[in-house]
Amino acid sequence: MKHIYFLAGLLLLIIAVLGVSGCDSLSAPASEQNTSSYQQTGIWVSGEGEVSVTPDLAVLNVGVEVQMKTVAEAYRIAAETMDDIIQALLANGIDEEDIKTEYFRIDQVTDYRSSQPDVIVGYTVTNIAEVKIRDIDNASGILDAAVTAGGDYVRIRSFGFTVEDATVYYDEARENALANAREKAEQIAKNSDLRLGEPTFIAESTSYSPYSIDYGLSIPAPVVITESGSYISPGQTTITVTVQVAYSIS
Repeated sequence: MKHIYFLAGLLLLIIAVLGVSGCDSLSAPASEQNTSSYQQTGIWVSGEGEVSVTPDLAVLNVGVEVQMKTVAEAYRIAAETMDDIIQALLANGIDEEDIKTEYFRIDQVTDYRSSQPDVIVGYTVTNIAEVKIRDIDNASGILDAAVTAGGDYVRIRSFGFTVEDATVYYDEARENALANAREKAEQIAKNSDLRLGEPTFIAESTSYSPYSIDYGLSIPAPVVITESGSYISPGQTTITVTVQVAYSIS
């Protein structure tokens, strides 16, 4: 009987060994699989293209901030002052479709006291509009007119220059970036005694930072305009396209 048990155990051991060896012969080690999956071949380079652009549009964020004891009083003065600003903008050639409300808010003003109950001392009405100025040469005059019309209640949130349609400039910057990448790859291939092939991968990122003057909405003091008016120049801005390109090699 012991002899039969011994033979049965030996047979099970042989089957187990054969099963393990068979599995090993069917699959490669995990480390080898990961290496082949993530291995990068070819030449990888980045290229950058820039285009200097003269802005053709100014964007003004202008409005009013009025604090009074009652909501009704603050709302009335804010509405009247904002209407004066809008009329000044229209009188200086701004189209109605280029004026839109960007921000409107009514806030409660509270006097916080440490040892006594808090006291409501008034209400603040804030109304800000975004204005597109297409006449760049008259941007300074339009800004002056809006500020003068708003008086002490006027608030300038920001003022900046931009390009209304930057598509053509992005196309040019992209061409420059691809040419820059190709030039780098050719140099690497030449120095490494390799033959450069076609691109197998391309990724792009863009950058565009228009020049902006930010006066800050929270500044309580009014914006002061001198008798000679404000001097504002659009200058130039830069549109940048960066590409990452992989080339095959042989």
